[in-house]
Amino acid sequence: MIPTPEHVVFIPGVLLLGVFIGYTLGARAVRDEVRRQRAREKR
Repeated sequence: MIPTPEHVVFIPGVLLLGVFIGYTLGARAVRDEVRRQRAREKR
């Protein structure tokens, strides 16, 4: 069975969206952790 053209476009699109959202949330978490670490070092 050959996947339909919609399937070929939809699945990679959803995967890319998931990667983008994960990268954004992960980067935010890392920035927050670095900020907390620096605040802890200043004390």
